[in-house]
Amino acid sequence: MGGESKWRKMKLALGLNTCLYLPKTDGDDESPPRTSDVSPRMPTTPTPSSSGLQLSKYGHKSSPKRTCAICLMTMKSNGHAIFTAECSHSFHFHCITSNVKHGNRVCPVCRARWKEIPFEKSGSSRVKSGINSASWSQQDSWMILQGIRPQQMPSNRHVPLLFQAPEPPIFDDDELVNQKVEEISSGNTNSNGGVEMKTYPEVSAVERSAHFDNFGILINLKAPVTKGNLNTRTPIDLVTVLDISGSMTGTKIALLKQAMGFVVQNLGPLDRLSVIAFSSSARRLFPLRRMTEVGKQESLQMINSLVANGGTNIAEALKKGAKVMTDRKFKNPVSSMILLSDGQDTYTSISPRKTGLKPYYQTLLPPSVGKKDDFHLPIHTFGFGMDHDAVAMHSISENSGGMFSFIEAENVIQDAFAQCIGGLLSVVVQELRVEVECIHPVLQLGSIKAGSYNVGIDDNGRSGFIEVGDLYAEEERDFLVVIDIPVEESGNDMPLVKFRVIHKDPIKKTTTVLGTEDVIISRPETTAGKQIVSVELDRQRNRLRAASAIAEARAAAERGDLAAATLLLEDCRKKLAESVSARVGDRLCTGLVAELREMKERMASRRVYESSGRAYVLSGLSSHSWQRATARGDSTDLTSEITSYQTQSMVDMVSLSQTMCFSRSPSTSMINPTAGQSNNKKSLRSIHSFPAPQPR
Repeated sequence: MGGESKWRKMKLALGLNTCLYLPKTDGDDESPPRTSDVSPRMPTTPTPSSSGLQLSKYGHKSSPKRTCAICLMTMKSNGHAIFTAECSHSFHFHCITSNVKHGNRVCPVCRARWKEIPFEKSGSSRVKSGINSASWSQQDSWMILQGIRPQQMPSNRHVPLLFQAPEPPIFDDDELVNQKVEEISSGNTNSNGGVEMKTYPEVSAVERSAHFDNFGILINLKAPVTKGNLNTRTPIDLVTVLDISGSMTGTKIALLKQAMGFVVQNLGPLDRLSVIAFSSSARRLFPLRRMTEVGKQESLQMINSLVANGGTNIAEALKKGAKVMTDRKFKNPVSSMILLSDGQDTYTSISPRKTGLKPYYQTLLPPSVGKKDDFHLPIHTFGFGMDHDAVAMHSISENSGGMFSFIEAENVIQDAFAQCIGGLLSVVVQELRVEVECIHPVLQLGSIKAGSYNVGIDDNGRSGFIEVGDLYAEEERDFLVVIDIPVEESGNDMPLVKFRVIHKDPIKKTTTVLGTEDVIISRPETTAGKQIVSVELDRQRNRLRAASAIAEARAAAERGDLAAATLLLEDCRKKLAESVSARVGDRLCTGLVAELREMKERMASRRVYESSGRAYVLSGLSSHSWQRATARGDSTDLTSEITSYQTQSMVDMVSLSQTMCFSRSPSTSMINPTAGQSNNKKSLRSIHSFPAPQPR
């Protein structure tokens, strides 16, 4: 027949655990053979006119060398596809696609001119036959065989990640939100009661003739308890962005699949999940889909197909993850993203060596995510191992309103995910806002201590606000308002400020406004024997003091002055030990002292700081800033001494992570049902964070 057949144009075969060799014949049919006829068979001696895709597991018998002529690495690198050209020279597929991506048809070894290359631009003959080569990146070199779905492949084969249809230009193919959400919002409630609010002045009385500068007023907020029922809790849209670069091979990617299996199994039929896998580029495995039984099975199949290879392109992965959220047609009440990486972005120019400027890590964050007033999408980042860019990961989470966790030990990855999911699946409060207003006519707000939360004070200093956002069930937040108390000659009582709390119920979509009684202190002639110091407020001052010391110590460590860094931590530890709350045996203060000691040890040398200290400190700062639990390191010393920010939902999910066994089925065969179970106790201890206040 005239011209090359469509089947001939798709002869680059599937990259499975074998190779498919298709010699050119004069009798090629215009139609591809039936799926059942495409049986793998080993080549004998390749002809000059043949090209094929195979896995290096089997090697290549005709190549003059056992190494790739481009990267000079062995052809036996596990999991690397190999391209054999018409001239019989072979290369790693990701190497040659990079070499010829602009249409170069010359062999790098013998300079022979090729008739066919593994990559061609859109609009070429390959596109007509169902292969859009331009849509794949270097490591995304698996070719698509039009008309064959992953479900049709042999169940014992390891299906490549990219064996699927090309991505649409707009991600508006998300699955319809279940109508039960509306039924829930008009029926049951997802929590017991509303937000609880308490206020504490620093002292109960100030002498009339005295002024008190930097007088503190604490407001404590506590979210209601959730019922924890799948049919009454708030549904979530979750995008997980997973690093599958070459450094994730072996145990790492196996544990990642296991952790993702746990996430999938614990999402409900009202929740929706989408997965972005990235290495040298990023690809959406599947759109936002509900985690019904069918949705779970199909999701696990795709997750199990992941193959580690290539570089690390975090910026593109985040951009694609944000696109899933911004393009979606439907929305669940809660939206969030999880990012896990064990490396550094090798494609985005953020290094001072490249730019000559201070690293600008926010360039990794999609613009749509940074606009908190427009689109709030917290990105919870997980730095895995010793080689990840902790500063970049912390910056991404901090600028998006998410948490940064440091996973030091491989066997903790599932527990870290479990803690995060335990919180995300228990959101009971949204759009929480705290407003404060001075009552006494001469008072002005000095400052509002709220960590990373958005804070504002009006021009005349008489009122201010704190934008808090979402709260998980039973979560607490403590904010400190500072004012100067002037001399007051008249009256026995002095009203200071009043608070108002506004928040939305994510299920009922109703708004609640909660106000307090005025915060009042007495102004006696003398306070001798009448002074009552607030332990609750002193506890929070200690927390803020420790957070400040850790931030200063980290800055000193980054300058290379570890001696100054450890001195700052030790000085703070001594001050905490002398505080009012320390003298009454406050557990938070005890935990802070232990935390400072741990950080001091992780700054003992440049090697220790670079390998784990920086990530450990940044994870702690993240926990301080947002007053929320993070996973930190692999220390087993702190959790026996402190109470973490973990809520009961988080604790329950971590416990479930350590006891849950996955069913062995074809869709979950890659998920190890027993991995890590022998280390359950250690894993649980590794999930810890900044201590929470004692029950009042």
